[in-house]
Amino acid sequence: MQRKMLTALVVAGLVLGLAGCGEEPGSRALSGGAIGAGTGAIIGAAAGGSPATGALIGGAVGALGGALTSPNTINLGRPVIGQ
Repeated sequence: MQRKMLTALVVAGLVLGLAGCGEEPGSRALSGGAIGAGTGAIIGAAAGGSPATGALIGGAVGALGGALTSPNTINLGRPVIGQ
């Protein structure tokens, strides 16, 4: 159980970090929501819960993380999409 919790926390940290990718809040919210939904589904299934519930929670957390971060906080370069 502790290993699953540690894995979930590490993945959540990575998701929030990647949610900052993009230059505008909308693109960061979209990418954060997608990354969060995928990660939440995986964690939900691995923890024995519902992948759908995990995807909903992860998507919401990722979208909020992306929308509330600044591109100056985490800057991995210009996004490939939209150039």
